Amino acid sequence: MKDLAVALALAIALEGMAYALFPDAMKRMAARMQDMPPQMLRAVGLGAAVAGVAVLAVLRRGAIAG
Repeated sequence: MKDLAVALALAIALEGMAYALFPDAMKRMAARMQDMPPQMLRAVGLGAAVAGVAVLAVLRRGAIAG
């Protein structure tokens, strides 16, 4: 559960940094997302979630073994 909290905090921090550093690009991206079909957004979101969990698992396994 601690890993989930750390991952959520990191995701929030990174998203905040993106909005702070690139506000115009983030607005354009949000506008483009309005035109995307929901199925595509779901697929991209699911892919990102799976990739994030996989990276976390690899990092945790490496930290335990190392």
